[in-house]
Amino acid sequence: MAEKVTPRSEDYAKWYTEVVQRAELADYAPVRGSMVIRPYGYALWENIQRGLDNMFKAIGVQNAYFPLLIPHSFIAKEAEHVAGFAPELVVVTHGGGKELEEPLVIRPTSETVMYSMYAQWIQSWRDLPLKINQWCNVVRWELRTRLFLRTLEFLWQEGHNAFATAEESEEDARRMLGVYQDFIENWTAIPVVAGKKTESQKFPGAVNTYTLEAMMGDRRALQCCTSHNLGQNFSKPFNVQYLDKSNQLQYVWQTSWGLSTRMVGAIVMAHGDDQGLSLPPRLAPTQVVIVPIWKSDAEKAQVLANAQQLVASLGKDLRHRLDNREEYSPGWKFNEWEMRGVPLRIEIGPRDVEKKQVVLVRRDTGEKTTVPQNGLQDKVVALLDEVQSNLYARAKAFLEENSHQLDSYADFKQVIEEKGGFIWAHWCGSSECEAKIKEETTATIRAIPFDHEGESGKCVYDGRPSRGRVVFAKAY
Repeated sequence: MAEKVTPRSEDYAKWYTEVVQRAELADYAPVRGSMVIRPYGYALWENIQRGLDNMFKAIGVQNAYFPLLIPHSFIAKEAEHVAGFAPELVVVTHGGGKELEEPLVIRPTSETVMYSMYAQWIQSWRDLPLKINQWCNVVRWELRTRLFLRTLEFLWQEGHNAFATAEESEEDARRMLGVYQDFIENWTAIPVVAGKKTESQKFPGAVNTYTLEAMMGDRRALQCCTSHNLGQNFSKPFNVQYLDKSNQLQYVWQTSWGLSTRMVGAIVMAHGDDQGLSLPPRLAPTQVVIVPIWKSDAEKAQVLANAQQLVASLGKDLRHRLDNREEYSPGWKFNEWEMRGVPLRIEIGPRDVEKKQVVLVRRDTGEKTTVPQNGLQDKVVALLDEVQSNLYARAKAFLEENSHQLDSYADFKQVIEEKGGFIWAHWCGSSECEAKIKEETTATIRAIPFDHEGESGKCVYDGRPSRGRVVFAKAY
């Protein structure tokens, strides 16, 4: 743990992998492209789950669970959907030592199996809206993988709502994106750009796909989550109908929305540094670590007794840990907890016991402060709030510093190659222009941002009229 990681400026990809492994978030599994999420990484994911789950339930979403295996015929019912996922499907052809009459697909997403059940459960307008979420795993046969960011199997939540009208489904798709933005900005401390995906990048089978795009420490974009207005593209092939108040059969209108363990990778890349992780206090598995320091047995007894009192004084609401391991030096412990990104460290030695004080050390800034032990809990809570706010402010400043509003394609190509970041440029709406820019620069349109709709200009590529700027970036 004391060994330094590769500096971010030297090799960002290597830095990322080393931090994920050395901080014991995850490790490679025996199957290529798969990962094992270790306890520390899973504790971080559990905190993400808890925060989001409470937000979902507050707006009437219920949790359920649907099967991992889906009949292949279900996938084929929605043509655009199957075309989008065909290269990533994992198909089971044998079971119980025999060839199956119908192949089964390991879910890449659950629209098809869930909506086959919705067709049975939804009968009348009284059954609407139906709002169901599931926390589960999905499998997509990715060719290029990276821990948390893109693996064959990953954990996520997928919500699927059904409504009586098109207006309700569109409103819900935007509402769920707002829930995600609230969580990501206020819990993970990562600022995002909210907007709509282009036709070429929207979810297979969706009418509209909405996204939140974040900037990572290497100035590349990461799609944090998506929310889709599915219209009736799934309700018709799966015959999800209801009797309206006039006793007429109508197809429901639907949305789907999801966020995955990719957010763990986002937290690593948005806040980490050459010392390792730097976790936002609201999500950190351990918010505070207490490191006692002694040289003699007499000092040890005195310091540990005082440290135990401090543990009790911090209460049960804070996630804290006393590191009283004797086989490691204090310096080694400092390095380890910095690598793990614990937001706040409390140091206490013999002199601190005598003076009834402690030393508080912030992970985000490294700043050390000596404070009285009396009233420590209030000081710790206030300082954790400061760390949370500072992480967001720092990431926001980085996003703004590396966002460029450009109107020249020559400038576009130079900036995307030499600096990276987000380029806000006009686009005519042509898929041909979009494809050409990707081919020539590897940058893609990450989002058509909501706050630039209606701003007229000329397309950065071919000069045709544009109704607004979009965000281009190289992305994960």
